[in-house]
Amino acid sequence: QVQLVESGGGLAQAGGSLGLSCAASGSIFSINTMRWYRQAPGKQRELVAAITRGGSTNYDDSVKGRFTISRDNAKNTVLLQMNNLKPEDTAVYYCNADIIRRIDFTLRDYWGQGTQVTVSS
Repeated sequence: QVQLVESGGGLAQAGGSLGLSCAASGSIFSINTMRWYRQAPGKQRELVAAITRGGSTNYDDSVKGRFTISRDNAKNTVLLQMNNLKPEDTAVYYCNADIIRRIDFTLRDYWGQGTQVTVSS
Protein backbone atom coordinates (compact mmCIF):
# COMPACT_ATOMS: atom_id res chain seq x y z
CA GLN A 1 0.00 0.00 0.00
CA VAL A 2 1.12 3.52 -0.76
CA GLN A 3 0.00 6.64 1.03
CA LEU A 4 0.71 10.36 1.04
CA VAL A 5 0.59 12.18 4.35
CA GLU A 6 0.57 15.96 4.50
CA SER A 7 1.58 18.17 7.36
CA GLY A 8 1.83 21.86 7.95
CA GLY A 9 -0.72 24.45 7.00
CA GLY A 10 -2.84 26.27 9.52
CA LEU A 11 -3.62 29.93 10.00
CA ALA A 12 -1.55 32.89 8.81
CA GLN A 13 -2.04 36.59 8.37
CA ALA A 14 -1.85 38.22 4.97
CA GLY A 15 1.78 38.75 4.08
CA GLY A 16 2.87 35.86 6.27
CA SER A 17 4.35 32.49 5.46
CA LEU A 18 3.46 28.85 5.88
CA GLY A 19 5.07 25.61 4.82
CA LEU A 20 3.51 22.35 3.74
CA SER A 21 5.14 18.95 3.67
CA CYS A 22 4.01 15.70 2.08
CA ALA A 23 5.66 12.34 2.68
CA ALA A 24 5.05 9.28 0.57
CA SER A 25 5.40 5.87 2.18
CA GLY A 26 4.73 2.24 1.43
CA SER A 27 5.65 -0.03 -1.43
CA ILE A 28 7.35 2.58 -3.62
CA PHE A 29 9.77 1.89 -6.43
CA SER A 30 9.99 5.42 -7.77
CA ILE A 31 8.12 8.71 -7.73
CA ASN A 32 7.73 10.76 -10.88
CA THR A 33 6.03 14.14 -10.78
CA MET A 34 4.80 15.47 -7.44
CA ARG A 35 2.25 18.24 -7.23
CA TRP A 36 0.31 20.49 -4.89
CA TYR A 37 -3.32 21.27 -5.65
CA ARG A 38 -5.77 23.42 -3.74
CA GLN A 39 -9.50 23.69 -3.52
CA ALA A 40 -11.29 26.71 -2.09
CA PRO A 41 -14.92 26.50 -0.95
CA GLY A 42 -17.25 26.46 -3.92
CA LYS A 43 -14.41 26.24 -6.42
CA GLN A 44 -12.80 23.51 -8.46
CA ARG A 45 -9.54 21.94 -7.42
CA GLU A 46 -6.64 23.69 -9.14
CA LEU A 47 -3.00 22.90 -9.69
CA VAL A 48 -0.73 25.14 -7.66
CA ALA A 49 2.73 23.78 -8.40
CA ALA A 50 4.47 20.72 -9.76
CA ILE A 51 7.99 19.31 -9.68
CA THR A 52 9.48 16.49 -11.71
CA ARG A 53 11.87 13.93 -10.33
CA GLY A 54 14.69 15.86 -11.96
CA GLY A 55 13.64 19.07 -10.26
CA SER A 56 11.89 20.96 -13.05
CA THR A 57 9.09 23.09 -11.67
CA ASN A 58 6.03 24.93 -12.85
CA TYR A 59 3.62 27.16 -11.01
CA ASP A 60 0.19 28.62 -11.42
CA ASP A 61 0.47 32.28 -12.31
CA SER A 62 -1.32 33.27 -9.12
CA VAL A 63 1.52 31.93 -6.93
CA LYS A 64 4.60 32.62 -9.04
CA GLY A 65 7.22 34.47 -7.08
CA ARG A 66 5.50 33.69 -3.76
CA PHE A 67 5.42 29.87 -3.52
CA THR A 68 8.32 27.48 -3.91
CA ILE A 69 7.99 23.75 -4.48
CA SER A 70 10.87 21.42 -3.70
CA ARG A 71 11.42 17.72 -3.11
CA ASP A 72 13.77 15.27 -1.47
CA ASN A 73 13.90 12.14 -3.57
CA ALA A 74 15.76 10.18 -0.91
CA LYS A 75 13.00 10.87 1.61
CA ASN A 76 10.09 10.70 -0.86
CA THR A 77 8.89 14.11 0.26
CA VAL A 78 7.65 17.25 -1.42
CA LEU A 79 7.49 20.67 0.20
CA LEU A 80 5.60 23.84 -0.56
CA GLN A 81 6.92 27.05 0.96
CA MET A 82 4.29 29.77 0.78
CA ASN A 83 5.37 33.37 1.30
CA ASN A 84 3.52 36.66 1.08
CA LEU A 85 0.26 34.85 1.60
CA LYS A 86 -3.00 36.42 0.47
CA PRO A 87 -6.56 35.76 1.66
CA GLU A 88 -7.30 34.23 -1.73
CA ASP A 89 -4.75 31.50 -0.95
CA THR A 90 -7.21 30.13 1.60
CA ALA A 91 -8.05 26.57 0.60
CA VAL A 92 -7.54 22.93 1.35
CA TYR A 93 -4.18 21.94 -0.10
CA TYR A 94 -3.67 18.45 -1.49
CA CYS A 95 -0.49 16.59 -2.29
CA ASN A 96 -0.51 14.44 -5.45
CA ALA A 97 2.11 12.12 -6.88
CA ASP A 98 2.69 9.73 -9.77
CA ILE A 99 4.15 6.66 -8.09
CA ILE A 100 5.54 3.45 -9.53
CA ARG A 101 4.65 0.73 -7.08
CA ARG A 102 7.31 -1.77 -6.06
CA ILE A 103 4.77 -4.56 -5.80
CA ASP A 104 3.89 -4.64 -9.50
CA PHE A 105 5.82 -1.74 -11.13
CA THR A 106 2.64 -0.05 -12.25
CA LEU A 107 2.28 3.73 -12.33
CA ARG A 108 -0.51 4.97 -10.10
CA ASP A 109 -1.88 8.36 -9.10
CA TYR A 110 -2.04 9.03 -5.36
CA TRP A 111 -3.53 11.81 -3.26
CA GLY A 112 -3.05 13.01 0.27
CA GLN A 113 -5.91 13.71 2.62
CA GLY A 114 -5.62 17.49 2.37
CA THR A 115 -4.57 20.16 4.83
CA GLN A 116 -6.31 23.46 5.51
CA VAL A 117 -4.59 26.77 4.88
CA THR A 118 -6.41 29.89 6.07
CA VAL A 119 -5.11 33.39 5.45
CA SER A 120 -6.71 36.26 7.29
CA SER A 121 -6.69 39.83 6.01
